[in-house]
Amino acid sequence: MKNEKGPLDRPTATEYATWFKALADPTRVQIVSLLARQGRPMNVGEIVDQVDVGQSTVSNHLKVLAEVRFVLVERRGTASFYRINDVCVDCFPSAADIVMGRPAPATPDCAVPTEGDSQ
Repeated sequence: MKNEKGPLDRPTATEYATWFKALADPTRVQIVSLLARQGRPMNVGEIVDQVDVGQSTVSNHLKVLAEVRFVLVERRGTASFYRINDVCVDCFPSAADIVMGRPAPATPDCAVPTEGDSQ
């Protein structure tokens, strides 16, 4: 990151932009909220039952959220279960603070986990 008076460096800005873009849809915000509040993995059918959109739409939104790792996918046989990625949820407010030039609150290490990580 650049100094506090200048803009964010491009790689950081790009990463944060993908996070904000992923949450720029009300259904995706509902899905993230649902998974965070449930605190357990849910399958697509369970998610569809809670939000007012169809299965294919929920699946597409889950794909977007998984690409930025807000949600993680667990395969169980032929079923996929989605759970919130607690690291991303913990880091998102810090990202917003950093973009606005405010000091980030104390948070855990906010490196986004890679595919092989257990988060």
